[in-house]
Amino acid sequence: MGRHILLVDDDELMRRSLAFNLEQAGYRSSTAANAEDALRLARRDPPDLILLDIGLPGMDGLDALRDFRQEADTPIIFVTARRRELDQALGLELGADDYVTKPFDMNVLLARVKAVLRRSERSATAAQAERVEAGDLVIEASAHVATLDGKPLDLAPREFAVLHALALRAGNVVSVDDLLAQVWGAEYLGEPQVVYVHIRWLREKIETDPKVPQRIVTVRGVGYKLQPHPSAPGLA
Repeated sequence: MGRHILLVDDDELMRRSLAFNLEQAGYRSSTAANAEDALRLARRDPPDLILLDIGLPGMDGLDALRDFRQEADTPIIFVTARRRELDQALGLELGADDYVTKPFDMNVLLARVKAVLRRSERSATAAQAERVEAGDLVIEASAHVATLDGKPLDLAPREFAVLHALALRAGNVVSVDDLLAQVWGAEYLGEPQVVYVHIRWLREKIETDPKVPQRIVTVRGVGYKLQPHPSAPGLA
């Protein structure tokens, strides 16, 4: 039987259409019209991925995302009619794995579903138990824990993945395309803005002065480099 996808949308026609197309593509689907029902369904029959609308009655999608994240690390794709960048950025910062904006092409959605499931499978089976140290930054990949100078960092899943990718090659430049391929998948090549946003968020969490970064430095025209031993301000 195919991977189980939970659809959460208050639009009945949308739910039926999505369920039909997902089943035609070989997935098993279940549906809910609101977040409260979706949470109950997910407890009874855990999904492999959740398609979650933001504009839900009652508990909205952003609040639902927090509750889903407290119970399991299920991949979540936002399906939303909201077009403002703030909504998209906020959803990703809270831990959503991707988003698509209504109206969307079904082939695009199916490609995103496939990409997110593939990334989830890779992260689940890779079992990257190695301890990565870059100066006072320590990353325990299998435990999904990162500490800086002994203090835990509060990182969203994608922020953690970007930092881990940089730490694995600490002291060397990692190109934007490499980060896209490793963290988001090849489908995102040509969309560097998602890397820029996550680098900005990481700098806000690990830099003494995010406006003058000494840990994650930009190598113009190439990419980013994680400095194991940050330079003094003004020397990077």
